Amino acid sequence: MELQIVAIDKPDDMNVIVGQSHFIKTVEDVHEALVGVSPHLRFGVAFCEASGPRLVRCSGNDDRLVELATRNAVAVGAGHSFFVFVEDGYPVNVLNTLKQVPEVCGIFCATANPVEIIVAETELGRGIAGVIDGRPPAGVETDADVDDRKALLRTIGYKL
Repeated sequence: MELQIVAIDKPDDMNVIVGQSHFIKTVEDVHEALVGVSPHLRFGVAFCEASGPRLVRCSGNDDRLVELATRNAVAVGAGHSFFVFVEDGYPVNVLNTLKQVPEVCGIFCATANPVEIIVAETELGRGIAGVIDGRPPAGVETDADVDDRKALLRTIGYKL
């Protein structure tokens, strides 16, 4: 087995969701699920088929995000992995919806941080062994940091 690190190529402030699924209709079902979340959500989806023609299947409502998802799916090349890039919304707005898609097995990450995918390769193929999501902690929050966190959540509308 060989391990490789594949950096997700994305703009600094863009959110990506990386997951694993199991069936060719993943792309259509994820697309339909995301459309139902918000009329403002822009997204691109790419799914790496693991058998048959083994194509990267793509969909979305924003060509630029579809291209971004496709480019990253090809770079990782792990069977049954999928990549969703979103704008005008956040992963927190779509994660439960994605988890309810019957084909979705799990989510590796959902983040705007820099992301590296740890890819394991054997004679059979490639799989995602893990994800590096952002930087390590720089310390433990103080009382002032707690106040700042709470203020931010209220400012962006997540808490009353």
